[in-house]
Amino acid sequence: MRVAILGAGSGGASAAVELTHAGHDVRLWNRSAAAIEGFAGARGIRHAGVLGDGFTSLPVITTQLALAVDGADVLLVCLPTLAHAAVAESLVNANVVTIPTILNPGHTGGALEFSHVFRRRGLEPPPVAEFSTLTYIARVHGPELVVTTGRAKTVRVAAMPRGNSALTAALSLYDCARPVANVLVTSLSNINMVLHPPGAVLAAAWVEAAGGNFTFYVDGLTDGVARVMEELDAERRMVARGFGIDLPSLFDEMQAVGTIETDVDPEVGLAAAIRGGVANRAIKAPAGFNHRYYQEDLWYGLGPFLALATIAGVETPCARSLMQLGELAAGPYAPPGRRTATEMGIAGLDRDALLAFVAVRSDP
Repeated sequence: MRVAILGAGSGGASAAVELTHAGHDVRLWNRSAAAIEGFAGARGIRHAGVLGDGFTSLPVITTQLALAVDGADVLLVCLPTLAHAAVAESLVNANVVTIPTILNPGHTGGALEFSHVFRRRGLEPPPVAEFSTLTYIARVHGPELVVTTGRAKTVRVAAMPRGNSALTAALSLYDCARPVANVLVTSLSNINMVLHPPGAVLAAAWVEAAGGNFTFYVDGLTDGVARVMEELDAERRMVARGFGIDLPSLFDEMQAVGTIETDVDPEVGLAAAIRGGVANRAIKAPAGFNHRYYQEDLWYGLGPFLALATIAGVETPCARSLMQLGELAAGPYAPPGRRTATEMGIAGLDRDALLAFVAVRSDP
C-alpha cells in the first residue's frame, strides 16, 4: 500500500519506520522544513527502541504536499489534533479530497472537525477513520533520531459515515486496531484527555519553576493527582453512558494499550500503576504552557469533551474546573483556535440527532 504520512514528529516518524518495514511504500510530509530537515538530509530516519535500532531510508521526505500524496492509497495524519483543521484546509486547497484518510490519533472530535472542514467548503468529505490514541509512545531526539519506547497493543478505531475504505485501510495497516461502532466511542476513549490535564494543571507552578525538569508520570503523578484523574475518568464514562456507550476505566484502557503493565493488580492504585509503566517512565514534564499537554489536551481534549457532555445532558464539574483553571494558568499561551461544537459541525444537535449523524452506513 502506498501511504502518505502527514506529520514528521515522533508519531509520524515512528509510523514511517514501522510501515516501511511492513512492506508499504511510505512518503513522509511535514509543513515545516525545519522539523523535517534532519530526516531529509539523511534521506531516512535513524531509530531506536521497540521498533528496533537502525536506519530506515524513505524515497520521499518533503514539504510539498502534492508530491507526498501523489498516487497515495491512504493518508495517515500523525499530527497534534490542534492541526487537524489546518491540514484539512491544505488538502482542500491542493484539491486532495477523495483519498481515504486515517487520523492517528483523532483524540476527541478529530474526525468530526476534519470532515467538517470539507463540508464547510461545500465538498463531500473523503472517507475518514480515526484512532482513539496515537499508536506509539515516542520522542524525537536530535535532528535524525526517533526513540519509540512503546507501541500500542490495542487501540480503538472508527470511521465517519461513508468512511469504510479508511477503516479497512486502518485495519490493514495496524493489527492492534479494534473497530468500534462510531467516532463517539473513539472520541470518548481518548485517555490523554484524562491522563494529562490533571497533572498539567495541578503541577502548573512546578512546570513554571522547574522548566519541565521532572518526570511527568513518576515525579508529577502523586496520589492526589490520581484522585483527580479518577474523578475525571468517572465523568468521561458517564458521558459515554449518556450516549449508550459502555467504556472501560482509565486503568483498564491503559493496561490494554500497554502503558500500565499487564501483570499489575488494580489494588496497587492508579498512581502506582502508572508510575510503574515502562513506556512512559522517562517522559519529562512540560517545560511551559505552550506544550501539547496544555494546548492539545485542554482546548482540543477537554473542550470538545465538554461539548459532548452538554449534548448528552451530563454534568461534568471536574472537567469544567480543570478547563477553567487551565485557561487561567496558561493565560496568553492559549492557542488561537478551539475545537467547539461549531468546529465539529454538531452545534444544535441533541443526543439522538448526534447519534444519527455519526451512525455508520454502508458505502454505496
